[in-house]
Amino acid sequence: MTLLVALVLGVVQGLFMFVPVSSTSHLVLTQTLLRGSGSDLPASDSPELILFDLVVHVGTLVSVVIVMGDGLKELWQGIRDEAGSGQLRPGRRGMGLGLAEATSSRLVALMLLSVAVTGVLGLAFQDLITGVFGSPSLVAIALIVTGGMLWWTDAMTPQRSGTRLRFGWRGPTQVSVTVAVIVGAAQAVALAPGISRSGTTIFIALLLGMQRTLAARYSFYVAIPTILAATGVQTLQVAFGEGFGTISWGAMAVGFVTAAVVGTGALWLVLRLLEAARFRVFSVYVWVLAIVVLVAGIGAEPPV
Repeated sequence: MTLLVALVLGVVQGLFMFVPVSSTSHLVLTQTLLRGSGSDLPASDSPELILFDLVVHVGTLVSVVIVMGDGLKELWQGIRDEAGSGQLRPGRRGMGLGLAEATSSRLVALMLLSVAVTGVLGLAFQDLITGVFGSPSLVAIALIVTGGMLWWTDAMTPQRSGTRLRFGWRGPTQVSVTVAVIVGAAQAVALAPGISRSGTTIFIALLLGMQRTLAARYSFYVAIPTILAATGVQTLQVAFGEGFGTISWGAMAVGFVTAAVVGTGALWLVLRLLEAARFRVFSVYVWVLAIVVLVAGIGAEPPV
């Protein structure tokens, strides 16, 4: 992989990691187009290219820290205050009561539960998920589903919800274990190309009643340990497998830095569009992209 190709893929990842149109599908499609133009890229489902994809994903985590750093500081300060006040100390009835009152610590624990659910389901269905990478029809179907979720995301507001679907009522203290498990499962589904991770988790969080700001924070915060864990696992698999092949550490560094820079601007934009309920523009985009994928057969890998 050349440094120019790494730069292009870093831009794609940084832009589409937060724009809810599936960064994985755009990486796969871009890689296929580059490969068709003569670039010497490994197959999209090869361990070394999957590792590169994860490395540029880690680059976008820098964007989360930059744009949403104040919220992360609030969580950290909250945990420190709760620990200092003795709320996290086990008592006669264990940590249950104290943790229930410790809003920041409880929320972080639930986020980690979501990550754990994603990890278990991701490992259990890894072969099924990676099998989608080479199928343009499956990617197109996934894009259509993503577009539907994004379209409905704009409609989920307290003013438009009825008694059965109370959108926007659930704050940090109302997030439950069930909500954390469902969000984690949704994130596992979004490991497949064509399903937007941010779009899916925000949609599910809103559907379960989370406030918009909390839904966005929850979605992007759980991405941090999820991506770091996935990158660590894939690194070990590649290191103890066939090695890193044609992808140099320099190419990975270029992709990492580019994704971080581009991702910062993209995340800032997406948060403002979410607050203004303007996600439907992304719906139209992914539906058009789905048609292009089906007609052109983009994303299909040649048989080995």
